[in-house]
Amino acid sequence: MSNRFALSFSALPEHIDELGHVNNAVWLQWVQEIATAHWRAVAPPEHQAAYFWVVTRHEIDYRGNVGLGESVTAETFIPDPPKGARFDRCVSFRDASGREVVSARSTWALLDRSSGRLLRVRPEVAAPFYAA
Repeated sequence: MSNRFALSFSALPEHIDELGHVNNAVWLQWVQEIATAHWRAVAPPEHQAAYFWVVTRHEIDYRGNVGLGESVTAETFIPDPPKGARFDRCVSFRDASGREVVSARSTWALLDRSSGRLLRVRPEVAAPFYAA
């Protein structure tokens, strides 16, 4: 198993702002979409039923952009072990030439689905996100 997960995104008309490129809010939406898809792809069903994640921080660097009809490949990974209830997730967006146009680092907190309370990320919850 790899600790990296990838998805592709295409810039649709609703993603484009008045500057003619993907709006900043859309990049954040894509960060959330790939994070959620990664969780659903690797977390066991019992973890998905018991927990959910919320963002506590986003940090984004813009090095370029894409316009209408262009695509990016996003790759996400968890760079470090959890700290209490939180861990960071990195996402890199690359254009068709392979150039990184946007990168993000987000901090996510684990919550108990039934109580809504913060939970310490236990090793068995974090394990699926690291390479075997």
